[in-house]
Amino acid sequence: MRLFSLKNAVLASAVGLVTLVGVESAEAQNSRDYQRAQRKAQQEYREYLRTRSQRDYREWQRAQREAQRELREYRQDQRGNFRNNRINRNNRINARQNYRVLRNGSYYQTDYRGAELLKQAVNSGYQQGYRAGQNDTRYGRRDYYIDNSVYRNGTYGYQSYVARDQYQYYFQQGFQRGYQDGYNRQLQYGYRSGNNYNILGTILNTILSFTQN
Repeated sequence: MRLFSLKNAVLASAVGLVTLVGVESAEAQNSRDYQRAQRKAQQEYREYLRTRSQRDYREWQRAQREAQRELREYRQDQRGNFRNNRINRNNRINARQNYRVLRNGSYYQTDYRGAELLKQAVNSGYQQGYRAGQNDTRYGRRDYYIDNSVYRNGTYGYQSYVARDQYQYYFQQGFQRGYQDGYNRQLQYGYRSGNNYNILGTILNTILSFTQN
């Protein structure tokens, strides 16, 4: 039994080492490609200095262009890795953030993802409300959003990470303001971005009343 356990431990260590080496090799591949191309260009240059022939000059120029291309790709990968690391770091920081949300005089807790979903609820509500208000005024219907099925349902874009009633409440808050802007052909609570209409950040913050813990 001991011998079997020892063999398993050695095998697991070996597999882990191979996996680690494989990852490191993949990360270093672009750097090695650039270094290889650079050495090739240096060799071609020395050969050209020795012979001074047009053929060797062209070979040197070709190798130099290849080295420059590998350098550009290597730098792009470095920038991409830096950007991805920064995004991952920011995501980890955001995941640890907690918020208190004020609703009807009472506070409840949520995290960063929940806060983003509630922001989405308000903005989606505004967008849907604006379209509904536009349609009602276009066809001469009365100013009355309460009977609108999208408003009454209040779950457009809903994700179950937050409570349904919380999402509905904030969606309807955005819908009311979007409807008023759309019906009255104004932008009191929002702004236009291309073909879309979004709620103003100041109005969004007033509706949600976030307090970061």
